Amino acid sequence: MSRYPEPAQMAAASIDQSAQTASRTPSDAFGGVLPFVLGSALLGSIGIFVHMAQAGALTATWFRCAFGLLGLTAWLLWRRQLRFLRLGRSTAVWVLLASVLMVLGWVLFFAAMERISAGVAVVLFHMQPMWVLLLGALCLGEHPGRQRVAAVAVAMLGLVLATGILEQAASQQGTQAQYWLGVGMCLLGAFLTAAVTVIARRLRAMPAGVLAWWQCAVGCAVLWMAPATQGWPAWGAAWGWLAALGLVHTATAYALIYTGMARLPTGRIAVLQFVYPAIAILVDWQYFGHRLGALQMAGVLVMGAAIWYAERRGSGDKAPTRDKTLNSPQPTANIRAQR
Repeated sequence: MSRYPEPAQMAAASIDQSAQTASRTPSDAFGGVLPFVLGSALLGSIGIFVHMAQAGALTATWFRCAFGLLGLTAWLLWRRQLRFLRLGRSTAVWVLLASVLMVLGWVLFFAAMERISAGVAVVLFHMQPMWVLLLGALCLGEHPGRQRVAAVAVAMLGLVLATGILEQAASQQGTQAQYWLGVGMCLLGAFLTAAVTVIARRLRAMPAGVLAWWQCAVGCAVLWMAPATQGWPAWGAAWGWLAALGLVHTATAYALIYTGMARLPTGRIAVLQFVYPAIAILVDWQYFGHRLGALQMAGVLVMGAAIWYAERRGSGDKAPTRDKTLNSPQPTANIRAQR
C-alpha cells in the first residue's frame, strides 16, 4: 500500500480553462469526475515508485516537492501565469494556511508511522471524507444530503475491511498506548488535510497551479534538511523514481485532481476520494503480491458499490458556484490571458 495519504494535498496545476468561469452547471460537475478519478488512480500507484526509489520517508517527500515545484513552475511559465504567484491580500492568508496545514499533516503522518503500521496509518488518514463533509457544511454552506453521507459511511466501512485494520487493532499491538497515540495523530492529520481540501475549494477562483506551487514551495522549505540528514540517494535509477514522484504523482496527478475539485461539490469529492485507497490496495495486491482475504476483497467491492451508487444518485447534483468572498481582479485577468 502507498506510504503517503493523498487527499488533495501537495501540488497541483490547473489544466482546464473552464474551471475559471463564473458559474458551474450540472454538466460541468459531471466533467469534474473524470479528471478527479484519473488523478486519484495515478496516486494509487505511488507505492511502486516509493518502493523503487529506496529513500527515507522525509527524503522522498522533499524530492517530491522539489520536482513537483519544477514541474509546476514550467507549467505556469508555459501558460504565462507566473505573475499570479504574487498573492493578493484576499488570498495570501488562505494559500499560506493551506500550505502550512498540509505540511503539518505530513509531519503527523510520519510520526504516526513510528507507532503504527503504514497500512493502518493510510486507513486512518482516509477518515478525511467525513471531515470534508462536515467542513463543507460549516464553512461553505453545502448540504450533501442523507444519501451522500450514507455513501461515504459505507465506503469508509469498505475501506476498513479492505485494509484489515480490525484484525490489527484486535492484536496485542492495539492495547499499547503508543498505538493509540499514533491513531490520534492520524485522525488529527486527516482533519488538517480535509481542511486543505475545503480551502482549495474556496480558492477555486484563482488558478489552481498557484495554490499548488505555494504548497510545494512550503514543503521544500520545511523539509530541505531531510536529504542532508537521511542521506542523498545514489545517482541513477533512484533519481528517476524520485523525479516521477514529483512530476507524475504531484504535478500531473494533482493537476487532474484540482481541476475536477473545482467543478465538484464537497459531497461528491468526499465519495470520490475513496478511489485512491481502492486503487492503492489493488496495486498492493497485484504488484507486491499481498493477497487479499475474503473480508478485504469484500471491502474493495463495498467501496466500489458505494461510489457507484453515490454517483448514480448524485449525477444531477448542482456544481458549486464561485465564492464571492474571495473574488479578486486576478481570476478575470487569468481568464483573459487564457483566451
